Amino acid sequence: MDKKNFKEILRNNAVTIMFIFLCLGGMMVSGQTTAYVVYELFGRLARNAFLVLALIIPIVAGMGINFAVTIGAMAAQIAALWVVEWGISGVQGFVTAALMTVPLAAFFGFLIGKLLNKMKGQEMIGGMILGYFANGLYQLLFLFIFGNLIPLKAPGLVIMGSTGVANTIDLSTDRGFKYALDGLWKLPFGQALYVVCAIVAVITVVLMLFKKVKPVKGVVTLAAAAALCALYQIPAVEEIFSMVNVPMVTFGVVALLCLFNVGIMKTRLGQQFRAVGQNRTVANAAGINVDKVRVIAIVISTVLAGWGQLIFVQNMGSFQTYGAHEQVGLYAGAAILVGGASIRRATNKQALLGCILFHLLFIVAPSAGKNLFGDAAIGEYFRVFVSYGVIAMALVMHAWGSTGKKKSLKG
Repeated sequence: MDKKNFKEILRNNAVTIMFIFLCLGGMMVSGQTTAYVVYELFGRLARNAFLVLALIIPIVAGMGINFAVTIGAMAAQIAALWVVEWGISGVQGFVTAALMTVPLAAFFGFLIGKLLNKMKGQEMIGGMILGYFANGLYQLLFLFIFGNLIPLKAPGLVIMGSTGVANTIDLSTDRGFKYALDGLWKLPFGQALYVVCAIVAVITVVLMLFKKVKPVKGVVTLAAAAALCALYQIPAVEEIFSMVNVPMVTFGVVALLCLFNVGIMKTRLGQQFRAVGQNRTVANAAGINVDKVRVIAIVISTVLAGWGQLIFVQNMGSFQTYGAHEQVGLYAGAAILVGGASIRRATNKQALLGCILFHLLFIVAPSAGKNLFGDAAIGEYFRVFVSYGVIAMALVMHAWGSTGKKKSLKG
């Protein structure tokens, strides 16, 4: 590897490398046990991974980070409110909310996509401003329309002695759907590992029999699954994961979204996403309806974000009516950038790695701040600063890379 290639790799992965060192340093200073950190990390992954993965398609389509996923989260919370009002609880309530989210989020996504087509090249700032604008309409809807013009009868949904929806919607009552997805099938980490490795082994063997996977690759996959099971037999490793209970259905849904992202890129629509993302002028000359493809990308992302927000709130068991959606776009965008994605390129691996590193820092930062400076709030301020800093750094690096390309073309 020559010096030029090494610099290129370092530049492309600077944010990820920085976060790895921050997380390692934070873990050492925080004083928290590894078992506790891993336990918290799995909980955060179950809540947030789906939302981060929802950003991939617009990035591939050249629209940058879809900060308008905030509006998808609003659609999900509107659906959740009505499910609680109607008293549809458990899995039925979750599925009903998910189905209601689709038309709402798709309609919002269509409007967002149409507007972003009018501001090509400024999609990210446009999406962020749209989120603020939509938040004003959302506040109006929940403060003055729901519970006033449109009456709500479910107990606890309306502000006592006033109008409008209560500040917190509790999903843990007999009208809610707390743990509707998480509680379907939960296993200790060891059992979950064996189940996943067994599923991977069966699928690999079937694909090898039908010659869909090369024998060498299949053997390597089987060996890796066996090695993971063997590694877990070491007492020290088992101790690290001793507190973890894995919500199998939730992570199964995340895995399905990963497969969807991979599968759609192999379709004609996926190839159009890539073509539009690489060069809109060339894509248009090739007969692709660029504006339509961009709208489809935003619609898919907004619907997926709505589902991701439902996964988040069912895990939390409640949500802040007027604030739960506000940081969705920021945190999901920062997480995917931490994994090595850019505003032009993103993969499932980068999204999941970024989600792990970003939320790992969130776990250890308050305790590290308290041990270093005597105040846990400093850790809180630091992680918020990092969230904005990562996005700013990604934009600067994108501009730097674009300038470098233009200079090389002129030269």
